[in-house]
Amino acid sequence: MHVTHLSLADFRSYARVEVSLEPGVTTFVGPNGQGKTNLVEAVGYLASLGSHRVSSDAPLVRMGAEHAVVRAAVRQGDRQQLVELELNPGRANRARINRSSQVKPRDVLGIVRTVLFAPEDLALVKGDPGERRRFLDELMTARSPRMAGVRSDYDRVLKQRNTLLKSAAMARRHGGRELDMSTLDVWDEHLARVGAELLAQRLELISALRPLADKAYERLAPGGGPVALEYKGPAGDGGADGVSREELYAELLGALQESRRSEIERGVTLVGPHRDDLVLKLGELPAKGYASHGESWSFALSLRLASYELLKSEGNEPVLVLDDVFAELDARRRARLAELVAPGEQVLVTAAVEEDVPEVLVGARFSVSEGEVVRVARPPSTARSLL
Repeated sequence: MHVTHLSLADFRSYARVEVSLEPGVTTFVGPNGQGKTNLVEAVGYLASLGSHRVSSDAPLVRMGAEHAVVRAAVRQGDRQQLVELELNPGRANRARINRSSQVKPRDVLGIVRTVLFAPEDLALVKGDPGERRRFLDELMTARSPRMAGVRSDYDRVLKQRNTLLKSAAMARRHGGRELDMSTLDVWDEHLARVGAELLAQRLELISALRPLADKAYERLAPGGGPVALEYKGPAGDGGADGVSREELYAELLGALQESRRSEIERGVTLVGPHRDDLVLKLGELPAKGYASHGESWSFALSLRLASYELLKSEGNEPVLVLDDVFAELDARRRARLAELVAPGEQVLVTAAVEEDVPEVLVGARFSVSEGEVVRVARPPSTARSLL
């Protein structure tokens, strides 16, 4: 799968831009702040309905504009599709597939798939559990777009349950009427049922990623592993394989009941997939707090490479996006990463200077400056060679 054309209107710094793309490596080169990352961010948005840089849509709309449009032509084999998203901060976003407007935004999930490498990836190792949960859930949705609905259902039930708990906490503090426990029992069951499906998918994903992540780390940092991935939560603790959804439902329901007193006191749901963590281990120690800066980078990159190999093995090779990542790496890791991603069907690279891009990544090059994206012809005398 690859993107053949990208069109943006009022997205980030671009009033309008059209970029024709092709398979292989494409590099966007230009000074910082000129809009390189905006281009690959748009491709990533089509794949995940979110940005790797911000948590809301408002910053994605150009200053003074009411909405932004991201449109891409995508080819998979002999099939060509046109996918479009209209971003409307404060209102519902709109989507179109092949000019049809009768689709929901999440219906576009799966048409474009990406695996994105960015400086922000270091937070996968060093950051809070929310960073790792997001990594799992976005990859899970890329594998199975229906999981977007499951995640939405879980968030909705969680919000309702938290509202009920907050009301109970306020009533208790101010001597009001006690909470009707039967109402909370109903929401416990809803949360446990949807949460069990989310947990089952996360555990299955981790099981598939483990050997791929270990292999990727060995290729990036020979002799530096092994690495391990473990799931941490009241249900599915340790990431045991083969746990049924009914078992996860029972464990999660039991955990909710055990924490009920504390939850009513604090007015918030304290257990569930929204509180769990993916524990990353390097050798016998957790990577967070023990891994060096270089080891943390290698671990983060190995997670992305494992994601790519997993999606590729399931029949739809994703677009690889490397957003200003080479400037963050030492020469050894830079060269190894480049060798690993170079064979990808489509690789999009951003860099402040061309010298940051390893020579093995030969392909089209665009200059990005002051809102202009211009393809640059490579003189034969300076063209890079794989030989």
